[in-house]
Amino acid sequence: FPPAVFPLSCVVQNYSWGKAGLESEVAKLVASDDPLVQIQPDRPYAELWMGTHPRGDALIRDNRIPQKTLGQWISDNPACLGAKVKDAFQGQLPFLFKVLSVNTALSVQAHPNKELAAKLHAQFPEHYPDANHKPEMAIALTPFEGMCGFRPVEEIVSFLQNVPELRALIGEVAAEQLERSGSDDPRGVSAALRVCFTRLMKSEKKFFVDQLNMLVKRISQEAAEGKDTSGSNGDLLLRLHSQYPGDIGCFTIYFLNLVRLEPGEAMFLGANEPHAYLHGDCVEIMACSDNTVRAGLTPKFIDVLTLCEMLNYTPAPSSSKIFPAAQSQLDPNVYLYDPPVPDFTIMRIEIPASIKLYLISAMDSASILLVIQGTAVGTSTAAASEMSLRRGSVLFISANESISLHLSSPDGMLLFRACCLL
Repeated sequence: FPPAVFPLSCVVQNYSWGKAGLESEVAKLVASDDPLVQIQPDRPYAELWMGTHPRGDALIRDNRIPQKTLGQWISDNPACLGAKVKDAFQGQLPFLFKVLSVNTALSVQAHPNKELAAKLHAQFPEHYPDANHKPEMAIALTPFEGMCGFRPVEEIVSFLQNVPELRALIGEVAAEQLERSGSDDPRGVSAALRVCFTRLMKSEKKFFVDQLNMLVKRISQEAAEGKDTSGSNGDLLLRLHSQYPGDIGCFTIYFLNLVRLEPGEAMFLGANEPHAYLHGDCVEIMACSDNTVRAGLTPKFIDVLTLCEMLNYTPAPSSSKIFPAAQSQLDPNVYLYDPPVPDFTIMRIEIPASIKLYLISAMDSASILLVIQGTAVGTSTAAASEMSLRRGSVLFISANESISLHLSSPDGMLLFRACCLL
């Protein structure tokens, strides 16, 4: 039998928003896994892709395996996915697993559901390259900041009253409609919110640039005088404006929740949920798709009409955006992040220092294992030889295969395992 458990060498994406050099968790993981890799101090190391995406298919690090990449290997050995996964996802690995190191904000965006994705792909294949949905989940590795979902209405109304430049862009009629909308009528609230956000996003370029410059000037002066600018969300505004001057996305901070995650906390981004990552390092998992509808904080193609039409305009507090992990009933060292979509699940595996032998259990799904901290030697009946695991190691594990870890680190191990639990 060919080996069914093997190490991977994964593709790094050097997008401009990434953290530079060894500031980046991506760079640190790559350098730790392969000491021969040269990390360039001024180059951004934004994403590590662990999967079979055509723009970043992982290389197999096992010279007994004839296939060069994970994608080729899975297409030649589809049973490795597990019977249910293979049938449900047409012989493809259903997820892309990543590490992200964010230095400057990513665009304000949302991902379509399956129905909209099929329509967008048929109409504009150059911008929407496939017909799949793209739910995602991010789990913080370091303190992580992002914007996600619409704020409670009273917070937005407070900004409309404290930020005259925002009110000018939205207009008096729409602002008053939101102020009058009552919590007893959620559809009325959503409708008013849709009008306000759409008016903002469709405002005339020259007009919003003038208003943004006035706002930035006013906040900068207030901050210089030592005044409290939190009523205008001043700190975040100045930060985003310094990264994307003159960008309409700077105003979205008055509509979207700021979510702060501590290491191990997660946020799940379902279809039509507006979001933007701002800063920090995380592991991320997503369905296999490149469909992103963008509307600001980006030099890329923006599609304001589609975005404003598709968004989920349900206001909710930022605390509700933190997705809980559940401790596994079978193994107290495992925490499950199991979102309401079939495409993916993540396990966080924390092995304490007291444990010297640990079994990565078999499951009826292919999985990808990432080591964040600790060292071990891994053995498996399905592996050609023993595998040395350290920070940054990535392993592919075929369905129904297990690995014994012989731990050698004094402070235990932290691992993330991406899989598909149907």
